[in-house]
Amino acid sequence: MLANKKILLGVTGSISAYKSAYLVRELVKNNCEVKVIMTKAATGFISPVTLSTLSKNPVYQNYIASESTGTWNNHIELALWADVALFAPCSANTLSKLAAGACNNFLTATALSLRCPLFVAPAMDVDMYKHPATQHNLKVLRERGVHIINPDSGELASGLSGEGRLREPDEIVDLLKNFFSQKRTLAGKTFLITAGPTYEALDPVRFLGNRSSGKTGIALADELASRGAQVHLIQGPGNAKARHPEVKTTRVQSAREMLAACQKVYPQCQGAVFAAAVSDYRPAEEHEQKLKKESGTPEVKLIENPDIAGELGALKKQGVIHAGFALETQHGVENARKKLKKKNFDLIVLNSPGKNTGFEHDTNQITVITHNNSKSFELKTKTEAAKDIVDEIQLHFT
Repeated sequence: MLANKKILLGVTGSISAYKSAYLVRELVKNNCEVKVIMTKAATGFISPVTLSTLSKNPVYQNYIASESTGTWNNHIELALWADVALFAPCSANTLSKLAAGACNNFLTATALSLRCPLFVAPAMDVDMYKHPATQHNLKVLRERGVHIINPDSGELASGLSGEGRLREPDEIVDLLKNFFSQKRTLAGKTFLITAGPTYEALDPVRFLGNRSSGKTGIALADELASRGAQVHLIQGPGNAKARHPEVKTTRVQSAREMLAACQKVYPQCQGAVFAAAVSDYRPAEEHEQKLKKESGTPEVKLIENPDIAGELGALKKQGVIHAGFALETQHGVENARKKLKKKNFDLIVLNSPGKNTGFEHDTNQITVITHNNSKSFELKTKTEAAKDIVDEIQLHFT
């Protein structure tokens, strides 16, 4: 999928620059031709000789190649040479220059000359990444069609933990493979996906919840992103996470937190898939301290949680596609059709808990129901089932 592709790699001043060596190696192993541009700051973290040796090409740093001979590096020719440009890692400083259209070094001059797709993989400390200026710059670049490879979460060089880690080289290479192999049939569309359970706190230790793993919603997010859509994944508790680097994930705990996160991104979406298993009820009172057994058996009063799909369904405009899920143990099709109409869905995915389906399994057997017909599928992995569901969603945009 990447054989003979010309990859222009931009490396900027981030501690994550050491990963660019692994990235170049992976690209070359996939038979790519790689040329590297480094900013001055990047050379403080990794040697140009290392990247030149791995890429088997000279590393570009400045306009002037040799002052003694008067030769220069032509950034326009380099930009036109590339099939795709990848800036990884991309520091907060370079990110701001790209958003502003600055042209004060060889990398940013080349960026302004690109005709090929540009992928940007931010890498910085969590507070820098979360800063409104950085988020604004990312928004500007997305609106221009730049592909943002969202950073990972985890331990950072500063000792803090959070978003800002450069995605692993193999994940970035997988993204490029998907880009060149998939028909980007949903490019320009923005989707909201909910996934996983919600936990409704009783006290600091206990909660009401369910066994949802979030695997189906995550598989849908990955599949939509692989087809070119911009995806906002609102995910409840759980260990599973989206693999596609362009999926933007917001983690929440409760139904109310999930609703608030959905309301924030929904106005910009052309599609919404409500795959989360949202708790129908929550304790009326959340105790500040752990309930002690010595106090006797507590009486827990429950109150109804907000209906996320229902509330957003009431706001649904023409041309926006909504898909929901129905987990039924009896009268499945009948109950699913009632839910389809009640929540203003365009289609609903019916599944029933069983030996190899439903919560905590890697497989599922689904029926996709619309207002006019239904289509049943054989038992498949949740990843394969997600492809079937996205195929059905895609029909509504044609």
